[in-house]
Amino acid sequence: MVRPIQQFAEAQSSSGDVFGSLGIDLKMLIFQIVAFIILIFVLTKWIFPVLLKAVDERQAKIEEGTKAAEEAEKNAAEAEKNIAKLLKEARTQASDIVSTAKTEAAGLVEKAETGAKTRADRIVAEAHEEIAKDVLAARKTLEKDTLNLVKQAAGLAVENVADEKLDTAVVKKAVEGAKK
Repeated sequence: MVRPIQQFAEAQSSSGDVFGSLGIDLKMLIFQIVAFIILIFVLTKWIFPVLLKAVDERQAKIEEGTKAAEEAEKNAAEAEKNIAKLLKEARTQASDIVSTAKTEAAGLVEKAETGAKTRADRIVAEAHEEIAKDVLAARKTLEKDTLNLVKQAAGLAVENVADEKLDTAVVKKAVEGAKK
């Protein structure tokens, strides 16, 4: 490392031209500086504004997309809350409907049981009435038959003793005595 510094110092002292000793052409350096300044001027005047405009537009689109995404996320969260609320309401309504249906079903069963019991009681009452009528009719028939049999028996026993009216009166009296 010391060697290159020594060579630079030797070249400086011998010719007096620092740029020449470094291998730099001064005219070419000035030309390159002027070309660089012109290049910077052209870039700043015509190229950079177009590029900056495109970058700004792209940045605006990105920000707009970000805002839209945030808004969509906010709307999705709000929609999710609404859906949860609607589901809760629907479950509550379904529970109420099931409860009402159970209550109505119990009422209908009770009403049907009451109706069936009433109908059964009515059928039993009608059957009792029918049996009572049949028993009364059977008693009347039995009484008539008994009267006829007693009359025939009495008629045979006292065949020539009494008349028809007397026989009927005696038989009726005997039947009434038997009823007691």
